[in-house]
Amino acid sequence: MAELKYSNTSLPEVHESVDVSSTGKGWKKILAFLGPAYLVSVGYMDPGNWATDIAGGSQFGYTLIWVLLMSNLMAVLLQSLSARLGIVRGRDLAQASRETYSKPVNLALYFLAEIAIAACDLAEVLGMAIGLNLLFHIPLLWGVCITVLDTFLLLFLINFGMRKMEAFIIALITIIGLAFLTEMILAKPDLGEVVKGFAPIIPNETALYIAIGIIGATVMPHNLYLHSSLVQTRKFNRSSKDIRKAIRYNIFDSVIALNLAFFVNAAILVLAASTFFKNGMYDVAEIQDAHKFLEPMLGTSLAPALFAIALIASGQSSTLTGTLAGQIVMEGYLRLRIAPWIRRLLTRMVAIIPALFTIVYFGEAATGKLLILSQVILSIQLGFAVIPLIHFVSDKNKMKEFVIPVYVQIPAWITAFIIVILNARLVYSQIADWLQTSDNPLVLWLTVVPIAILAALLLLFITFRPLFKKMKHSHAQVPHLEAKELLLVEPKPYKRIAVAVDFSKMDQLNISNAVSQGGKKAHYLLLHIVESAGALMMKQDIQDFEFRSDQKNMELYVQDLRSKGYDVDLKIGYGNPKKAIPELVNQFQADLLVMGAHGHKGFKDMILGTTVDVVRHRVHIPVLIVREENS
Repeated sequence: MAELKYSNTSLPEVHESVDVSSTGKGWKKILAFLGPAYLVSVGYMDPGNWATDIAGGSQFGYTLIWVLLMSNLMAVLLQSLSARLGIVRGRDLAQASRETYSKPVNLALYFLAEIAIAACDLAEVLGMAIGLNLLFHIPLLWGVCITVLDTFLLLFLINFGMRKMEAFIIALITIIGLAFLTEMILAKPDLGEVVKGFAPIIPNETALYIAIGIIGATVMPHNLYLHSSLVQTRKFNRSSKDIRKAIRYNIFDSVIALNLAFFVNAAILVLAASTFFKNGMYDVAEIQDAHKFLEPMLGTSLAPALFAIALIASGQSSTLTGTLAGQIVMEGYLRLRIAPWIRRLLTRMVAIIPALFTIVYFGEAATGKLLILSQVILSIQLGFAVIPLIHFVSDKNKMKEFVIPVYVQIPAWITAFIIVILNARLVYSQIADWLQTSDNPLVLWLTVVPIAILAALLLLFITFRPLFKKMKHSHAQVPHLEAKELLLVEPKPYKRIAVAVDFSKMDQLNISNAVSQGGKKAHYLLLHIVESAGALMMKQDIQDFEFRSDQKNMELYVQDLRSKGYDVDLKIGYGNPKKAIPELVNQFQADLLVMGAHGHKGFKDMILGTTVDVVRHRVHIPVLIVREENS
């Protein structure tokens, strides 16, 4: 096996891991497809939504319920388009963008997508910390630090398979839904006033700011990347009939899951309106304040406890999907794969820093404003994900018979237009306000204004460029690369082969595979790394028992191979194998390296490390990875 290359599949560890091709008919078939939209839906009820819903309900009563409904309709439409892209083309949104746009445009879109994911993660960090504070009285500062630990939850869950992870997320959603159903019963909202809230009204600029935050918190850009990938976890027959069924079942999945999310968001806003707004408490924008006032308002200690439990469940479930979205965006745009736990830690640290800064310098009372700001940032990023998505699913050359019809394109473009216009108005108003109130407006003219102009130009480019010039088409067809005539060349024989040995039962397999590649004409080098603490410090000066034992074993291997007619030398390295093996291989000028698989995965990888993965990136030759025959 040669060195592993970048995989063209989205989320390769779970790609087509759920086989639905033989699950029967009717409800059994539908249930087999259900799941991806529930993972997506948790992003529509994360702590950022809570902040905007509480602020909207306490300040404007039921007036902004229509914004939630409009956002939900937008979400159902856009998520169904995202699912269609993944099902038909076998590409997630990031991969489709990479295949379509130039490198500078893709880098800009990648950067904006990462900002959106960081903003989303900021909301999850604050939500989890607030939930821990409310339920267990842990200080917010410590709560924010504790959220680093949930980095490893996704790694644990994904080892059990996609269906198990989906079941875990659905369990968390159930907790959130039941908590707010109970809260609604206790709050006894005025149903007549609730119905009036569906009339579209924006009372003032503050309401517009919160409304845009609600849209950003509901129609999240990273969810579009996520959904286009998650639908590819289902394996089914690729006939036209089955593809149409898959599209239909995933739309059904989206409608159910996102309407559940709408219920949760509406329940939060109605709860705030029927308790705080109704009693003249118009400035309850903090989640902590909402929790504090629930018991005296509703007359039971059950209400704040349910509120805190639901908040923790919301933050944790959103964390899992945010991790997956980050992996999809990075791999799709950059074709860069890093360990999931490292990716998660980097994203989490980007979120933790502004959270800690806000708590330390502005106090815990400012966390609500930071949550709303994070959702407005999400909304501003939306156009950069929505517009490419609509172009991709409207492209007849790529989508073939599954291109979206005109009656779907029109509402899709209306949705994109509403999002862009609302955000443009918000950005313009905010920059104008900053310029008027700033003591040094020149700094803003040199920083904020140019960034806003560049973002606007990028948005115009991705909107209108495809209308005037045919987009760059990759060779990817539905669903795989187009087959071409193979131009075969005679492979060059390996002449210098390095073999890593560790005196385990893998050595015989490693050496046998090595000599089968080079025969008796090749020159072999057996490598072993002494990893003792002494070797790490003293290198070649070490003369301890482990070194002497390893050297004796190496000499026995060499003598045995030479007696069989092979040209063999040995070399012993010292310290960390991840560094020592590549150094010795490069010094030997090998043209093939043979190594044994490490034989562990998942949590053991984090503890024991993965030498093979590091070594293969530090050598520039093929790497043959040998596994046990019974593994």
